[in-house]
Amino acid sequence: MMTAAGSDPGVVARTAAVGESASAARSRDEAKIQVERLDLFYGDFHALKQIEMSIGPCRVTAMIGPSGCGKSSLLRCLNRMNELIELSRVTGRILLDGEDVMSPTLPLVTLRKRVGMVFQRPNPFPLSVFENIAFGLRIHELATGRAIAAIVEQSLQGVALWNELKDRLRMSALRLSLEQQQRLCIARLLAVRPEVLLMDEPCSALDPIATGKIEELIHALKAQYTIVIVTHNMQQAARVSDYTGFLLLGELIEFDATDKVFTAPRDARTEAYITGRFG
Repeated sequence: MMTAAGSDPGVVARTAAVGESASAARSRDEAKIQVERLDLFYGDFHALKQIEMSIGPCRVTAMIGPSGCGKSSLLRCLNRMNELIELSRVTGRILLDGEDVMSPTLPLVTLRKRVGMVFQRPNPFPLSVFENIAFGLRIHELATGRAIAAIVEQSLQGVALWNELKDRLRMSALRLSLEQQQRLCIARLLAVRPEVLLMDEPCSALDPIATGKIEELIHALKAQYTIVIVTHNMQQAARVSDYTGFLLLGELIEFDATDKVFTAPRDARTEAYITGRFG
């Protein structure tokens, strides 16, 4: 497996076979998320193989690759969503600010508050717009009374929905457009103050105009959040991300600054994929 290391100290990819450089060691200390020798199995199927990468804070990292290469599986490892899949097994370590997310002493509810996830198709609760956002605040006991209303407003403002919905807060969220629903799902995450946003094909169900609005939102959110996005759309990865990882058959082939991956990839397989020769 070949990888490419980013020049930025906050994000670097390396293989187990290659000794850690001084810049990689520095990256390890500064990483928001550090993935070390990660292997994922679904029964006998080896889905992810010795994944190693570091993701710096307040950046957008895109994972690209053909269908079935392990992109979504990797994303789900970051907040232990794969534990919901029967016979799944993970080895290696994933560190969030130096803390092993797979440690039995770290409650899942705490991890998933810190690392929220947005799915391919919007999944608002069958509740009002207001209650969709208030739900997490009540579950985590983060606010009560008037404080909830203030956070609902802040969260909707954070995804540029407040002006559209401030007079329709009691309306069912299921009546919103798909793009509004996806923004609402992001607002629902922001309300509980996560540190990391995982986005699994967040625009796959949206038209080009709605996709553009979500991409603008991603650009705005990275000022405060670390974002990891899975996308089949290489143009989208080029537009929204600071760093890009290319996965193939469960291996991290290349990981580097997005402009380098798309203009000067180090691995021939990366070049073949981004130029459309396969995938």
